[in-house]
Amino acid sequence: MSVTDGKPAIAPNLRRHPAQLLAFGFGSGLSPVAPGTAGTLLAVPIYLVVAEWGLLYYSLFIVVTLLAGIWLCDVASRQLGVHDHPGIVWDEFVGFWIAMWALPAEWVWILAGFLAFRFFDILKPWPVSQLDKKVPGGLGIMIDDVVAGVMACASVHVLFRLF
Repeated sequence: MSVTDGKPAIAPNLRRHPAQLLAFGFGSGLSPVAPGTAGTLLAVPIYLVVAEWGLLYYSLFIVVTLLAGIWLCDVASRQLGVHDHPGIVWDEFVGFWIAMWALPAEWVWILAGFLAFRFFDILKPWPVSQLDKKVPGGLGIMIDDVVAGVMACASVHVLFRLF
């Protein structure tokens, strides 16, 4: 259990509130090892379903899940008493879906998008690192992964054009 602002954090309870269930990626964020990677892995089958909807609906899906994620992550983090608890992985879901925007739903591109997103999300190059440190609340939890997803998307699109 961690401490924030002098108060002990509350342990996650996915049955406490639907926001925690979703923010913790239906439980994938409770992985004891690499919860962000576990969350990103669970985002892949969801991507495979949504990718079939076409680019317009896929784009709308990203906007809706991003906006919902700001609220979900804010509620879950306030309930737990910790900003950006490592188990909150909704941001990884949305970041991966952004990384896959307008790419073919083929395994080589899914793998490339997954690796590129995890690379940018873990290393947090500028501006990801600054956003991660400076933006509070649910937006702060989401924004660094959104930018990591955009950087991954651009990188994979360059590879896609080359090959």
